Amino acid sequence: MKIALVHEMLTKLGGAERVLRTLSDMYPKSPIYTLLHDAEKTEDWFGDKTIHPSYLQTYYRWLKSPKWLLSKMPKAIEQFDFSDYDVVISSSSAFAHGIKTNKKTKHICYCHSPMRYAWDYTHEYTKNYSGVMKFLIANLLKQIRIWDFKAASNPDLIVANSKHVQKRIEKYWRKKSTVIYPPVEVGKFKPTADCEDYFLIVSALTPFKKIDLAVHAFNKLKRRLVIIGDGAQRKSLESIANDNIEFLGYKPDSVVREYMQNCRAFIFPGEEDFGITPAEAMAAGKPVLAYGIGGVTESVQEGVSGEFFHKLTSESLIEGLTRLMMNEKRYDYKKIRQIAEKFDESVFEEKIKKVVENK
Repeated sequence: MKIALVHEMLTKLGGAERVLRTLSDMYPKSPIYTLLHDAEKTEDWFGDKTIHPSYLQTYYRWLKSPKWLLSKMPKAIEQFDFSDYDVVISSSSAFAHGIKTNKKTKHICYCHSPMRYAWDYTHEYTKNYSGVMKFLIANLLKQIRIWDFKAASNPDLIVANSKHVQKRIEKYWRKKSTVIYPPVEVGKFKPTADCEDYFLIVSALTPFKKIDLAVHAFNKLKRRLVIIGDGAQRKSLESIANDNIEFLGYKPDSVVREYMQNCRAFIFPGEEDFGITPAEAMAAGKPVLAYGIGGVTESVQEGVSGEFFHKLTSESLIEGLTRLMMNEKRYDYKKIRQIAEKFDESVFEEKIKKVVENK
């Protein structure tokens, strides 16, 4: 069976790219088609893979930022020819589901999310602009929404990465989907009750991740917080953080695992469609404090593997963390690990193979 993989932008390493990496390891001979490719930033996971970027790659080399190419992406994703393949798996959070395939080629879309900036956060995305620029961006997002809704009919089967995303697929695309949770490399973590006295965040440092809430909370609590990850917001976050908060930047997986295994608890302050890192922390036997919205409510069991806070304020986060610390003795690292095992990559691989082979 000849299989191709599609991922809209291979320009960074994050949760969606972890899913793509697992798919690529499952089907090592399958090339990866993508709109844009940053070889340097993705070398660690995809350096040995065959990658075919779109014609937009030429513009990306000198524009550097994908946002300037947004209006070109729907047309570009449709230009790839998959007529020689039996199956195409698109890993989509924006445009990848829009590929065109013929009748003999099965298109399976693994949907991380319908594009958030076109549906959920249109007003938030445009509020920083005014005048003509605001009008142009709003009109562009309207055109993208129209394309996106039509493109949702292209896949033969849509797989949602959580029940949370499944509901959004039905709301925005009016499509049914099946749920297969993202893969977690559970076996690479060694669960333990031992810990050092620090809390941990592993995240891209962007406004959407709400890391500023945690920084403000830990400034008040004066407890040690370690933040692994990088992004556009790093300098501003560092400027407001007290000495008890440590920014480590990007770290390889082996270092991240070590910090997870030794932390007191994992902090997850933003809304995510699933959230692989909380499941990884649970694989290490550590409790999670998370914002109680989105896919994380499907992985974290309140009172068993962690706690939720329910308002996007530092005060609410502090209340949740206080509750977590008061309940620390009730968290059994073995039970936490058992919860994480439901999301092991072997479960993902088995379910994906069934979908692929059910032609």
